[in-house]
Amino acid sequence: MFDESRPPITDAAPVAPAFTCGLDATLKIISGKWKPLILYFLLRGPTRYGELKRAVRDVSDKVLIQHLKELEADGVLRRNDYKEVPPRVDYTLTQLGRSLAQALEPLCVWGTENMAEMQAIFAERDSWVRQKQA
Repeated sequence: MFDESRPPITDAAPVAPAFTCGLDATLKIISGKWKPLILYFLLRGPTRYGELKRAVRDVSDKVLIQHLKELEADGVLRRNDYKEVPPRVDYTLTQLGRSLAQALEPLCVWGTENMAEMQAIFAERDSWVRQKQA
């Protein structure tokens, strides 16, 4: 039965996710195979979907669209719909997104400087895995 003396149940305010540290907060946004690349390529400025699709090689349309929606919901990119015929849409980084993408740049430098060594390590590891499976 309904007890009129009790206060009504109201929707609780949304609770912000608890982060263990700043890296945890960052990883919540950039987790996903393609998100760091999307952010990196958007540093160039407004970018249309087709340009992103060509820049982020091997990503499926479904996953790219999903990641773009998630990054928009996370407040790091903006989808700009120009309401034109034919339709024109592009994506830009927000101020928060730009600061995050700039924080990823040193990782790109590290990857470039260590690419040959990493390729050798991955080739050796893949060879070892194939031998174990045989």
